[in-house]
Amino acid sequence: MRTAILACDQVRAAEQMAVEHGISLWALMQKAGQACADVLHAEFPDRRVIVLAGPGNNGGDAFVAAQRLRDLGRNVWVFDMAHSGVRTEEGQKALNALMGPRQPLEDMRIEAGDVVLDGLFGAGLSRPLQSEAAFAVEQVNASGARVVAIDLPSGVIGDTGGVVGPAIRADVTVTFCCKKPAHVLLPAMKLCGEVIAAEIGFSDFLERAGGGLLHENAPDLWLGSYPWPQASGHKHKRGRLGVVTGAISSTGAARLAAQAGLRVGAGTVRLMCPPSALMVVASSVTSPLVSSFKDKNDLLALTEDMQAVVIGPAAGVIEATRAHVEALAGGGCALVLDADAITVFAGEVERLTRLLEGPAVLTPHTGEFDRLFPGLREQASSKIEATRAAAKQVGAVVVLKGPDTVVATPDGRASVNTHATPFLATAGSGDVLAGVIGGLLAQGMDAFDAACAGVWMHGDAGRRAGPGMMADDLDAALRETIAGLYAKARPSR
Repeated sequence: MRTAILACDQVRAAEQMAVEHGISLWALMQKAGQACADVLHAEFPDRRVIVLAGPGNNGGDAFVAAQRLRDLGRNVWVFDMAHSGVRTEEGQKALNALMGPRQPLEDMRIEAGDVVLDGLFGAGLSRPLQSEAAFAVEQVNASGARVVAIDLPSGVIGDTGGVVGPAIRADVTVTFCCKKPAHVLLPAMKLCGEVIAAEIGFSDFLERAGGGLLHENAPDLWLGSYPWPQASGHKHKRGRLGVVTGAISSTGAARLAAQAGLRVGAGTVRLMCPPSALMVVASSVTSPLVSSFKDKNDLLALTEDMQAVVIGPAAGVIEATRAHVEALAGGGCALVLDADAITVFAGEVERLTRLLEGPAVLTPHTGEFDRLFPGLREQASSKIEATRAAAKQVGAVVVLKGPDTVVATPDGRASVNTHATPFLATAGSGDVLAGVIGGLLAQGMDAFDAACAGVWMHGDAGRRAGPGMMADDLDAALRETIAGLYAKARPSR
């Protein structure tokens, strides 16, 4: 599947599998270099080309690309970091095939009208750039030239998305067959520009090398299990969702979640509120049903026939919220725990883990995540690994929100979502996401698929709503998103 994301050692394993099936490393380097050259030539057809070649196989790719560009008639200047150094076998072959001049890296000169092909260091880098490489990167970034990076911008850590020193800011990054964590995780993602995964010959081995555990979130992952309504169906067959509101002055968040649950197809959605909030809630909604409850026993009675419940949006970090989560966790329906329903268990993840008996999805932002899993993000090597560890610890699907939202399961499966917009950073947006996931769970969608679908749809709706959006705008945009998915899932015949 072309959405696969592989760590650096997994990519090397996939390359080795290709070699074992008769494709040489030299052939892979030739295809990689030619792919980079072709992208640069198409994207920036009229500029002088500055090629920066490092000492490893990235440098070999750069030499292949330089020769390809010279064959295309481009004005190419090659600056070599290892001008007289030892190279890999394939890198030396690439240098031997290079016709025309090359110069030491310290002789590099760049102008604003140039395009730079960055082949200094690739995904295997694990330390800050130093000396001439660091100086070259700083010159490139200050020059105003456009940049195409080979595999990853130099200075980026491939497996973590970290940046520990000077790093190239690329306009386009050409990687090979699949993305790596740094292509989809901040801060590195911001330095990659447009990422193009060029086919060079080992795509058939990606799932085997990566174990199918990590993907970039996209409809291809979950659209096949999306719960479209059937011709013989009716509302009572499309799932019942409950949404617990906060107190009388804090019901808006739950109302946003309820509307979203209805929008994604739940047959009925019931807002459940304290008695004091009943009139406020009932007078402000039309499609959702409304009921009040006095205590956790009333709440359990209301949810007996529900398939999923959302709790947490503006619920309050209070003992009542904790009691309601504890009651619902043993009630048999799937749960979406958001916001206050997470924070109320701050530092007590073991207690929450013992409570959760059925399917559950937790949707924390980083602050809520850190309160429930203190120190975990700092201890983990990446956001992906932190989310995986949290999911395993709590025994539920965890959605760690952000521009690079990660969804992970207790068994290690994970997806990274980059299909979103900064305009989603607005009050109420997360409540809509909780409602979308709850609505899909209510219709019987698997918890991981529901979370991945919800995150992607939420991001897509944000893109459609665009600049100036409020959380209220997401409802209409979600309708457009769902229509687009329906057209993709059931193309006209």
